[in-house]
Amino acid sequence: MSLLQDRLGRLLPRSRFARSVSILAGGTAAAQLLVILAAPLLTRLYGPEDFGLLAAFAALMAILAVISNLRYEFAIPLPANDLEAAHVLGLCLAAVLGLALLSLVIVALFAAPVAALLHLPALADYLWLLPLGLLLAGIYEAFMYWAIRERGFPVIARTRLYQGLVTVAIQLGGFLLGPLALLLGHVAGNGAGVVGLGEVAVRKRWSLFRRVRPAGLWRAVVRYRRFPLFSTWSGAFNTLSTQVPPLLFAALFSPAAAGLYALAQRVLALPMSVVGQAVSDAFFTDAAEARRSGDLSRLVTKIYEKLVQVAMPPAFVLVLAGPQLFALVFGAEWHQAGSFAQWMAPWLLFQFVASPLSLLFDVLEKQVDEMLFQLGLLLGRVLALFIGYWMGSLILTVALFSLVSALCYLGKLFWIFHLVLRDWQPLVAPLVQATAWALLLASPLAVVAFFDVTPQLWLSAVGLAAVMIAARYLVLIRAVW
Repeated sequence: MSLLQDRLGRLLPRSRFARSVSILAGGTAAAQLLVILAAPLLTRLYGPEDFGLLAAFAALMAILAVISNLRYEFAIPLPANDLEAAHVLGLCLAAVLGLALLSLVIVALFAAPVAALLHLPALADYLWLLPLGLLLAGIYEAFMYWAIRERGFPVIARTRLYQGLVTVAIQLGGFLLGPLALLLGHVAGNGAGVVGLGEVAVRKRWSLFRRVRPAGLWRAVVRYRRFPLFSTWSGAFNTLSTQVPPLLFAALFSPAAAGLYALAQRVLALPMSVVGQAVSDAFFTDAAEARRSGDLSRLVTKIYEKLVQVAMPPAFVLVLAGPQLFALVFGAEWHQAGSFAQWMAPWLLFQFVASPLSLLFDVLEKQVDEMLFQLGLLLGRVLALFIGYWMGSLILTVALFSLVSALCYLGKLFWIFHLVLRDWQPLVAPLVQATAWALLLASPLAVVAFFDVTPQLWLSAVGLAAVMIAARYLVLIRAVW
């Protein structure tokens, strides 16, 4: 066994950052592969209305979960002293428990009015899952940031695989329960891995956590007060701007519209959850060290160049062939979700690149800047949704929402480069280069997209583009190995 682990270890890159990203991305990719493989089955077992119900529940849970730790989890990797970090983790767990209990009271008293407000009365029967979901997701998040501090990336990777397995197993195996199985899978999947991370956070460092005292907790409250005061609002605004669309699509149009949007967003967000989240987790501690050593500018430039090269080709593919791909993979009734994906691709491209770098606002203690950005993004997105609704067009609503989102995230990249490099020009050259490569790699689809060709020729163009993109990715991977 040790020989096998040694040989597998040699396959990982030598760079510490690239090695961390590879481990995290591997675990997340395995989990998301399960989700991808299960998606065609799920779309045939459940209808758009069921996915709309899941989207609304997931939105409520995400909006509350983002503040469940009062954002103190982002402070866990920062202290040089382990005991100080242990006190911060203690604050997180206390906050999670308090919010879960508060949500339990609210659900018991107001489940029906909340569901009616969202124009989803069926949701009232399932809101009892919300407090449990918040508790599990909040504890997982707090323990995960302790594992990031300890560089326990293999453990995090394993727990993400567990999350995918649990989610898919419950949603597929319990389909006879109807939408309840979708929601149960979502809740259980979010909490899967808590025990494994808890072992890293508590069991292996029990002698440290026994020294946690109320006075130390209060010192941590005061020292890291900017996180709940500003980062909590940033996280709330960000999650609202992400989760409001399915809620408003359900309320303004129909649950089926919310389901179409939810599937498109779920598929397009997969690269973010695989590569983007892995880069974010590994980047956090490296950025803090780079700031202390004066090497932050070089690190940011290098990460940005790699992210934009990775993100651009799939975005071009979706713009050229989104409806056809969605209809082929998920079934003809999901063709419109592919049209949504065409408009959403540029937005998620810039979000994929900007999201890992956004952690710099915490590293540089510029939480107010991040809060203002997230507030502007939220207001712009809500305005776009209501303008689209006023004009009476679902696809126009998606287009306006995506355009506002893309411009906001592009502006955020300019602001990050201004903060770190005092210059936005290094942002442009990698973007132009990545665009040129993407045009070349997606050229087979560009040729057939504007002509009435046979399905066989169209599939051949998709296959050729996929091979060319994979070859390009191999070149990029070898460059960091």
